[in-house]
Amino acid sequence: MPTQQEKTHVEAPNSNGQEMFSHSKENSLLLEVAWEVANQVGGIYTVIRSKVPSMQKNWAGRYLLVGPYVHPNVSTVFESIEPKEDSPSGRAVKRMWEMGLEVHYGTWLTAGRPLTVLFNPFSAYDRLAEIKYLLWEHHDISTPSDDDLINQVVAFGWMVKVFMRLLSEEVAGKRPIIAHIHEWMAATAIPEIRRDNLPISTIFTTHATMMGRYLAMNDPEFYDHLPFYNWADEARKFNIETRIKIERAAAHGAHIFTTVSDLTADECLHLIGRKPEVLLPNGLKIHRASISHEIQNVHQKNKEVIHQFVMGHFFQSYHFDLDNTLYFFTSGRYEYRNKGYDLTLEALARLNWRMKEANIDKTVVMFFITQRPFKSINPEVLQSKLTLEKLRHTCEEIEKQMGNGLFQHVISQDIQKFPDINQFVEDYHKIKLRRNRQSWRSNKLPAIVTHNLYDDDKDEVLNFMRSANLLNYKEDKVKMVYHPDFLSSTSPLLSIDYDDFVKGCHLGVFPSYYEPWGYTPLECMAVGVPAVTSDLAGFGDYLVNSFPNPEKYGMYVVNRRHRSFDEAANQLADQLFTFVQMSRSKRIAQRYKLEEASEHFDWENLTKHYETAYDRVLEATK
Repeated sequence: MPTQQEKTHVEAPNSNGQEMFSHSKENSLLLEVAWEVANQVGGIYTVIRSKVPSMQKNWAGRYLLVGPYVHPNVSTVFESIEPKEDSPSGRAVKRMWEMGLEVHYGTWLTAGRPLTVLFNPFSAYDRLAEIKYLLWEHHDISTPSDDDLINQVVAFGWMVKVFMRLLSEEVAGKRPIIAHIHEWMAATAIPEIRRDNLPISTIFTTHATMMGRYLAMNDPEFYDHLPFYNWADEARKFNIETRIKIERAAAHGAHIFTTVSDLTADECLHLIGRKPEVLLPNGLKIHRASISHEIQNVHQKNKEVIHQFVMGHFFQSYHFDLDNTLYFFTSGRYEYRNKGYDLTLEALARLNWRMKEANIDKTVVMFFITQRPFKSINPEVLQSKLTLEKLRHTCEEIEKQMGNGLFQHVISQDIQKFPDINQFVEDYHKIKLRRNRQSWRSNKLPAIVTHNLYDDDKDEVLNFMRSANLLNYKEDKVKMVYHPDFLSSTSPLLSIDYDDFVKGCHLGVFPSYYEPWGYTPLECMAVGVPAVTSDLAGFGDYLVNSFPNPEKYGMYVVNRRHRSFDEAANQLADQLFTFVQMSRSKRIAQRYKLEEASEHFDWENLTKHYETAYDRVLEATK
């Protein structure tokens, strides 16, 4: 009898010849194909990875993930297994081996350990010229010769199509096959599957249109202009014709077209020319705290790590009360307008003025966590941290020395009054403490950026901070920390993983201008951290339509649709100002409400939308 883990990986074998073929979901094989299977690039990785346990529960042995073998460390997250003879996908993989193609068959080392097939696109490069010619001949998609990503994408798509053909031959028409393909990077298989009339039911999901992302970054009136763009002209303008044509071919070639939100559905209609039939809102695997106060304990533990960084960064210049300090943050891909960094900065400048005018006895430290090209960590920032650690080490030496001296004095003397503990500290340690403290103190303002950027003078975040005078003056109520690198516990500067950093903060700020879904505020919600989103983010739009009063749960929505930048900045500043004045007990109560509300976004609840798409595609291909 197979173990439970083996049962997870057992793919339903072919029906025997005496069984009648059933075109039903219960009899189907489901393949989910994405460039980000076992390959962490962006948000789709989180979608696929977090959804696995729920998909396996629903598809019990009939679920297979397909991705590229391109990540340099893929072997650390993937474990090969030998294909079994009673497995149609295993036999299809063996046939690809015989064709000289590099295919890896095994399990992705994530929750549920799903059965996974990874294709190395470089192993098809000897066929690349033919693959690209047929893509042009069959679908009028020309591909540049010098774009390495495009070359990998079309080679991968061809291997996916070969695998689908072989798999359909292996099941010999005895069970339906559903291929759910995500985003343009995995999409070139769809038009070829349709052209060859393979017995595959195809679903294509775009999580953000390529054209929409580019246009929104460059047009401040994007939403007003949406119905009037000419996609072909704009694709040539931004030099993304190949990507756009792949996306359009997949969207029009799929039996069912889906996206993640109403916002993106409207975008698809205008920029791709097809309205999605099903919406697939994104979720997470929500882990509720096992005991009521656990979420607050986790917050306190991770906040202490942030405290250590803040002391090293700011206290060499001046001091403020950490017990009266709130940690705000924003994070994500560096897209100044799309991610709402411009609006966030404007609102923070207004918040700083309001807090000073109202004499609010609190400090806000705002972290910008993104990734930008940098030369090195700012040596003064790093030196401050290292000197603070030396100072702490000296204090610990003195503490130990004082403790030993006090203990010896107590057991050997007749004590009538508490002794002068200074007598237990050697002059050497007193001098060392003074020197360390003196070398650590600085008359300079704390740096607003932690790294030396290559384009310091062109960076929009830095330029706004300088022009708005958000330079970390002592009298500022809002302090700025721009950290242009992703967080890691191994970092010599802010030594904490991103997930733990989020748990230690008080508020996430993500008032995006263009965000088809937006995982960052949802990730905050999942760990009980209040967050700001906008009604131009798919997640924010979903919140407004699903929760009558999201602010009650600590989810703040900035109304950016049909509003001016100034109006949105004022609303965000109001929300931040209200949050700053909230009492500690109210913030703690809000955390518990927020964690409770997060269950709505558990994949156990949201995979029903995927099941609807699979029902629809089987009905369409019956």
